[in-house]
Amino acid sequence: MRGRLAPEDVGLRSVGRRRTPGLRRQEVAERAAVSIDWYIRLEQGRVGAPGSAVLDALAEALLLSPVEREYLHLTARGEAPPRPLPDGCDGAGAVTSSLRAILDGMPLLPAYVLDHTFDILAHNAAATAMFGDGFGHGTASNAALMLFLEPGTRKSQLSWEQIARETVGALRANAAKYPDDARLQAVIARLRSGNRDFATWWGDHTVGERTSGVKRVAHPTAGVLTVGYDMFTAPDASQQRLVVVTPVGEETEQRLRALVAAHSRRVACEGAEAGAAAVLAG
Repeated sequence: MRGRLAPEDVGLRSVGRRRTPGLRRQEVAERAAVSIDWYIRLEQGRVGAPGSAVLDALAEALLLSPVEREYLHLTARGEAPPRPLPDGCDGAGAVTSSLRAILDGMPLLPAYVLDHTFDILAHNAAATAMFGDGFGHGTASNAALMLFLEPGTRKSQLSWEQIARETVGALRANAAKYPDDARLQAVIARLRSGNRDFATWWGDHTVGERTSGVKRVAHPTAGVLTVGYDMFTAPDASQQRLVVVTPVGEETEQRLRALVAAHSRRVACEGAEAGAAAVLAG
C-alpha cells in the first residue's frame, strides 16, 4: 500500500532521491500519528492486535478504500470495523432512478426500499395495495415503528413475533455498524420506550440480519396471504435494502393479483374524478 502512493498523492513534497517508489515508513507513521519504531514492528507483525482507532488512522494515511479498510481490520484484529455512512447521508438517502425503475417495473409484486434505520425510502403501487394507503407515511414511514407501534400491523401480521424478532436483531446489528448515526439511535430509543416486547428482546442482545423468509398476512379484503420476502442490497448504496414480497402458492397469487388490480382501478377512477372536477372548476 505504501508503494502505490507518491508523496504528492498525500500532499507531501518529494525531496531527495528515493530508492524505492511510494511513501517512506516515516511518512506513513507521521501521517498516522504513530512512532516510526511501532510502525516498523506493525509491518513486521510484531505488535499484537492494534487498536481500532490506530487502524483507522493508518487507513486514512494510506488512502485506503472502504473495502481495503475493512480488510485491514479483519487482518489485524479479526473483526470488521464500524461502517461509516456514505458522505452526505443523513438517514434519508435518495433512491436512485434505476432502483425507482425496478420498483415500478414490478407492478404485481409489492416492493419497497429500506435504509439501515428501517425508514421506507420508496415503494411501488403494489406495496400500497397490500399494506394500505398510509404505507410510507407517519409511523408507517418506518417499517420497525410500524411493526411495533401500530396495533393494526400486529393484528394483520400473523407471523408477527417471527418478523419482530428478526427486526430487533437487524437493528442491533445495524447499531454496531453505524454507532454514531443519530436517526438510528432515535428509532431504537422510541421503540425501547414504546413497546415492551422490543425492550425485552433488545435486552437479550440478539443479533441478526433479515434476508428472506415466509410470513402470513391477514388483509382486510384479500383474506390471509402467505407470502415470501427477500431483501437485496441496493447497488452503490450498502445502507439500502430492496424488499420484494412474492406470493407462496396459487391461491395467494390469485388473491394478490386481484388486490393489486382493484387498487389500480381505484387509483384510475380517483384520477378521472379529480380531472373532471378540475375541468368543472375551470
